[in-house]
Amino acid sequence: MRDHPPGGQASGTTTKAGPPLGRYYDVAGRRLLLYRSGGGGPSVVFLPGGGAVGLDYLNVQERAAALATSVVYDRAGTGWSDRADLPRTSAEVTGELRELLPTAGVPSPYLLVGHSLGGLYARHYAQRFPGEVAALLLLDPAHEDYNAYMPAELTEMWKAFDPGQALPDELPGELVALYRGLFEQEIAGWPAEIRERLIERHLSPEWLLTGFREAANVDQLYDEVRHAGPMPDVPLIVLCSMEVDGFKRVVSAGVPDSLLRGEIEGKRRLYTALAGSVPSGEVRLVDAGHVTMHLRHPGAVLRAIEDLRARLEDRP
Repeated sequence: MRDHPPGGQASGTTTKAGPPLGRYYDVAGRRLLLYRSGGGGPSVVFLPGGGAVGLDYLNVQERAAALATSVVYDRAGTGWSDRADLPRTSAEVTGELRELLPTAGVPSPYLLVGHSLGGLYARHYAQRFPGEVAALLLLDPAHEDYNAYMPAELTEMWKAFDPGQALPDELPGELVALYRGLFEQEIAGWPAEIRERLIERHLSPEWLLTGFREAANVDQLYDEVRHAGPMPDVPLIVLCSMEVDGFKRVVSAGVPDSLLRGEIEGKRRLYTALAGSVPSGEVRLVDAGHVTMHLRHPGAVLRAIEDLRARLEDRP
């Protein structure tokens, strides 16, 4: 089964033009964009990172669709879904997803693939609704203990960062050109219509600001996960990026390379501990950056999905 593009613009959506792919589904009075293809279970559901949208994962979503029902979507307040006041709680986000999936005819149990902030939401979903989650694949997930594993000098720099000052009302032309070049390089293989629409929207101040707004309450999100109970005993693979890509260098201007490497090493130790916290957890290293890991190495994502499915089949 494959979803097709909506016939036109949905009222109240975040953009003037409708999405290039997917369908809208009504959840709690909002229209949420979801695209799916493939069939069979467990359903593979991709949870995008902060500042990302579902179609940013189209390359891995379509490959996963050869194995099972495969889904990408936009959270409320992001991408082409209807507006919502940001930031929101993780309970709101995970509850929304729990309502969206059956509304769109996506059967449980789910193999959740969460990237960055989406990885935090995926873990919280598994904590809240363990009976609905078959396995977890986390790509550089946000984590409540992240700062504790980081160099102290780096965390001090982050505390001094003011996203309100970092994003002006009108982006400098050279910054827009830089971002455009990065996106064009990384999603060169996307269908032209989808690629161009994604790039134009990602370069808009609206979408750039959304990424900052959604994570503005990250400490609250961390507290929700800390107090949500244990992780269920399901197969878990964590993919850890080991490089500094162009996107990271743009947002880390002025940060010494030594601290960027220190962040990667701290992240590797954190994810090793995370994988070791469940009976069947594993961490795998990927030679790519945080934003580009699934873009440059889709095979690593697909192999992890295949391996998680094999582990499920081996379970009694």
